Amino acid sequence: MALLDHLGITVDDLPRAIAQFHPLLQELGYTKGYEEPGSVSWQNGSETELILYPAREPATGPHRHGRVGWQHLAFDVASRDEVDRLHRVALDAGWTAVRDPKRYPRFNERYYASFVEDDNGIRFEFAYNPPRDAG
Repeated sequence: MALLDHLGITVDDLPRAIAQFHPLLQELGYTKGYEEPGSVSWQNGSETELILYPAREPATGPHRHGRVGWQHLAFDVASRDEVDRLHRVALDAGWTAVRDPKRYPRFNERYYASFVEDDNGIRFEFAYNPPRDAG
């Protein structure tokens, strides 16, 4: 089965994006890989690598949610408490709350998530969605 190998994200201000992404990715179990003038990466073992690149055309952001392109990236986490904790870590790192942690019964009765967005309009979701029998 083909899995996502890496995800590249273009940002307006690379140093600012590193300051916002690093604390959050570190809490998600990622370690910083290489950092060069044109990119920086984080890895989580053999999982998907996340790479930030500076915009080739500065000041062309932020991305606007709902336009063609990026929607959001959801991270599956182990508990509701973990959703809450990651949400706080993101806010402390300068991300903006889009939706505070809450249940989403329209998905299912077990779904609990929050959504945050960085300065570039990059949106992350932290989701706890246990199997039905783990309710």
